[in-house]
Amino acid sequence: MISLPEVDLTDPEVLRDPFTAYGRAREAAPLARLLIPGLDPVWALTRYDGARAMLGDARFALTADSFMRPPVPDDCLPYMRTMSEMHGPEHARLRKLAAPAFTPRRAAEFRPRIDAIVGALLDDLPAHAEGGQVDLLRHFARPLPMDVICALVGIPERDRPHWREWGATVAAGAGGDFARAIPGIIAGARAAVAAARAETDAPGGVLADLVRAQAQDGAEDGDRLSDTEIVTLVWHLVIAGQTPTNLIANAVAALLSHPAQAAAVRADPALMPAAVEELIRWCGPALLAIPRHARQDVELYGVTVPEGAKVTALIAAADRDPRVFDDPDRLDVTRAPGAGHLGFAHGPHFCLGASLARVQTQAAITALLRRFPGLALAAPIDGLRAPDPGTWRLTALPVTL
Repeated sequence: MISLPEVDLTDPEVLRDPFTAYGRAREAAPLARLLIPGLDPVWALTRYDGARAMLGDARFALTADSFMRPPVPDDCLPYMRTMSEMHGPEHARLRKLAAPAFTPRRAAEFRPRIDAIVGALLDDLPAHAEGGQVDLLRHFARPLPMDVICALVGIPERDRPHWREWGATVAAGAGGDFARAIPGIIAGARAAVAAARAETDAPGGVLADLVRAQAQDGAEDGDRLSDTEIVTLVWHLVIAGQTPTNLIANAVAALLSHPAQAAAVRADPALMPAAVEELIRWCGPALLAIPRHARQDVELYGVTVPEGAKVTALIAAADRDPRVFDDPDRLDVTRAPGAGHLGFAHGPHFCLGASLARVQTQAAITALLRRFPGLALAAPIDGLRAPDPGTWRLTALPVTL
């Protein structure tokens, strides 16, 4: 039996530099225990191969207990069970209905719309300057993903300011504020569905396709969503669409902290797709995978993980595993393609919006560096990190244009 390292997720050093702390656990053993005061330990795969295998292993399932569900009014409860909490055929059915809108081809086709949204936000940036500084997180990285996903899904233009507010709440990681926003989010999703059914001039997009499919006579069993399922899917897709917020902010901060890397992508825009993959690997927001639950006793590296135990993957450690990546702690936007990172997870719950997030991040960074060649950090980044052991994110990103 191996000796398992233990990582206290409340340790200030873990919160300050999770890459080093999780990397230390990775080099000690392929399996670790994460300690959270007042809760049972969480088992964690620390190395790339083990983490990837667990994320694709049907013996470990996402359930409602994998998420910290906020308290909500009773009338909201039917809409709280999303496909993220499902597994097997139930999950596959919902994912199949939503997936066509999120393919790499559809994301590429949507690039002109994304470029237009990026351009409009960049046009407005100078007006938000205070004392010569602009918070790029507040005025660019947060509103961009919401504007993009609303356009893709087909949220009516008049309702998008509300969704921007809700998206900012979610992206800020404010649990209490998120709980208070839930009734409005669900009401907004119900209103969007109603508009898609009733208004002939309602926006197209994913929502219109889902409503059209539901209304078709003779659809095969299982191919149509119930009213509750449509509302749930809409709010889940829109809120989950905030994923690029922290990715874009982290990526910009990393490039501005590594001038040679920023100069490389500015000089050769063709590097951008590979550069974004490297940035996700090196500073992606996912430090830990959403915990799965063991559906049976499972032996991992000579240790029996009991049925019902929580199991996660140390994404931050796996994506810097020297067994897989050369010189893994170095940011290199010219890094040759190799093993794929785990920043969007792996397996049945691989991030549905990964292609959209990639294209969006490419568009955001390309336009930002081109529009503002003198872009620079206006404050040390270390003091602006949120103390979050699961998500690598900033609380602000002050820059000079």
